[in-house]
Amino acid sequence: MARSRTIAVLPLAGVAAALWLASTAAQQAPAPSLQGLLSETAPPGIDRGLRELDAPRAPRADSADAEPFLRGSVIVKFRPGSSAGARRELLAQVDGAAEQPPSYADFDIVSIDARADPVAVAERLDREPDVEYAQARYRVYPRLVPNDPLYSRQWNYPAIDMERAWDINAGATPAITVAVIDSGVAFRAAIMRYEAGAFRLGRGGAIFPALGAIQVPFAAAPDLVGPDRFVSPRDFIWENTLPFDLDGHGTHVAGTIGQLTNNGVGAAGMAFNVRIMPVKVIASTWDQIFRSPQQGTDDVVARGIRYAVDNGAKVLNLSIGRLGPPAPVLQDAIAYAVSHGAFVAVAAGNDFESGNRIERLAEFAPQIDGMVAVGAIGRDRGRAFYSNTGAYVELAAPGGNSRVGGTTGGVLQQTLDGDLVDTYLRGPARFQAPRFDAFTYDFLQGTSMAAPHVAGFAALLMQQGITSPAAIEAAMKRFATDLGPPGRDDEYGHGLINPRASLRGLGLAR
Repeated sequence: MARSRTIAVLPLAGVAAALWLASTAAQQAPAPSLQGLLSETAPPGIDRGLRELDAPRAPRADSADAEPFLRGSVIVKFRPGSSAGARRELLAQVDGAAEQPPSYADFDIVSIDARADPVAVAERLDREPDVEYAQARYRVYPRLVPNDPLYSRQWNYPAIDMERAWDINAGATPAITVAVIDSGVAFRAAIMRYEAGAFRLGRGGAIFPALGAIQVPFAAAPDLVGPDRFVSPRDFIWENTLPFDLDGHGTHVAGTIGQLTNNGVGAAGMAFNVRIMPVKVIASTWDQIFRSPQQGTDDVVARGIRYAVDNGAKVLNLSIGRLGPPAPVLQDAIAYAVSHGAFVAVAAGNDFESGNRIERLAEFAPQIDGMVAVGAIGRDRGRAFYSNTGAYVELAAPGGNSRVGGTTGGVLQQTLDGDLVDTYLRGPARFQAPRFDAFTYDFLQGTSMAAPHVAGFAALLMQQGITSPAAIEAAMKRFATDLGPPGRDDEYGHGLINPRASLRGLGLAR
């Protein structure tokens, strides 16, 4: 059956969210989060096969229920040279106080009254001469011929001539690390302990019972894991080094970038020899049921971007996004990444039929050479119905379109078995603990699926010797296949990526 995971929720008192704690006391003072590693080992992942009868899940969009930002704090970046005393006086004017400086950040998180409007507070601070920028903490949301037996279902690779591209560059090398900045990745086995309290899904929805302390199994995705495959994992939602995927989005995205290929198993990936750095910056519904200490807000994503670059990632994939006002803290972080030699691929957004509102993580792509905003096409090479249009769309890649191809019109990769993950969709009577050690091959659609094609493509170009992010972007645009009206347009940007044409002019990698 079709599944939807578009709920973005926060178990916090005083926040209008899609997930509500059932206890009044808990709403006033949320219980502390609880996560514990019970075992470093667990049984191997279970492959539950192809899900070709399930319609592609809807492309990700902002939750209609959740407030778009967190209350009780804002992001502030002070100008260099401002004194500590001046900063304190400034914050006192809004009853604010700087929290402990977060890691991998050049900004501060400032606590404010939970009843105050964080947008108004940020706007007031933003006008001060000692402040470079201030903004509310907006939530960010998640937005994939080899001998692999399911390769024949992966229309997306022939659509961009990948078979001839692989003849030139067979999947890059482990010397290149691609960071998947997302909901986590199914990267290792473990048994974890969590505390699951009572909660309510949706405003006025039924109360789900508390599960109490539960043991939850995890496993590495069988068609993704390999020797030394994953490097420098980091979880900014739980503030540890265990970025487990409790949703499946990040695992699917990682598959398009680097699914093991030509191994006689499952499906294929773009740059199948690269190392993958799982960086978790998105809180899934289960993370929030388990009361994770952080949510997927702008500042958390910015820290994840900086962490990835500081720890050796040369390509960053952000299949995530948000609407609302501009996101200077994210623009700052991406500019930092590119200035330190990392190429960045960002999803252009799935909001076309809901007003085509600007995707704030993608809008500044034209201003940063080495960052590319990616729109989505279907198997007919036409723009996918959901894919945003605008001046910031720079390239197009396969993202899937179920209106053209039906179930198999999505992008196929291995991911978590949603039937065992999304148990809250069954209602309170059939609700049970999840498990994250079983996998299926699912068709998904969205600009989230388009962006990792560009990230994988960037890794191939790096293997050819193009190390400058700006030069990578230029090569992609120069050799792109023009779609739509002649020249650049707001639907396809400079056109559909053409890895073979780009690689052909750069010489063989071997």
